[in-house]
Amino acid sequence: MQKKIFVTGISTEVGKTVASAIITEALQADYWKPVQAGDLDNSDSHKIEKYISNQNTKIHPNSYALNTPMSPHASAEIDNLTINLAEIQEPITDNHLVIEGAGGILVPLNDLHTILDVIKPEYHVIVVSRHYLGSINHTLLTVNLLKEKGFNVSILFSGEEHPTTEAIIKKMTNVPVIGRIDEEPYFDQNVIREYAETFKEKL
Repeated sequence: MQKKIFVTGISTEVGKTVASAIITEALQADYWKPVQAGDLDNSDSHKIEKYISNQNTKIHPNSYALNTPMSPHASAEIDNLTINLAEIQEPITDNHLVIEGAGGILVPLNDLHTILDVIKPEYHVIVVSRHYLGSINHTLLTVNLLKEKGFNVSILFSGEEHPTTEAIIKKMTNVPVIGRIDEEPYFDQNVIREYAETFKEKL
């Protein structure tokens, strides 16, 4: 059965792209980042291409590729654009699909819509949580809002282990935990592939 997985984070720079690469590699899925803001020469799609080693993945083009690394609504304004939700069309594929969000779920796309509006009811949402002061609050807010909206949610921890943080998040969210991506010295195809093997069963 075709899986559609939406990868979101509790904030920015929490490890969404590495997590997306691992999930993409584990399922040999297609990858799609609907909205890329900034870093167009080394975008998340470029990083995924560099990290994966399977031959089945197709990387689909962004619906919006914006020039400035800031919230999509503001980045679009600089490019004299308004993001139109109708333009964000999921690519057609028979393969599994991994979709990577931008920042967290309430990041604005325009004056009315946020990333949450891009997440379809049939998507399984994986929340990437990384420990920092305030991360418990951000994780609970993210997971609880997704659960309230009826989504199927899992958590993937990223970065150095923080047992008390992880334990209370598990207890208070009561959603499946896929595992943790450690603070590796570097990520390359081999490291991504090792994690893909480890997580495959849980996906």
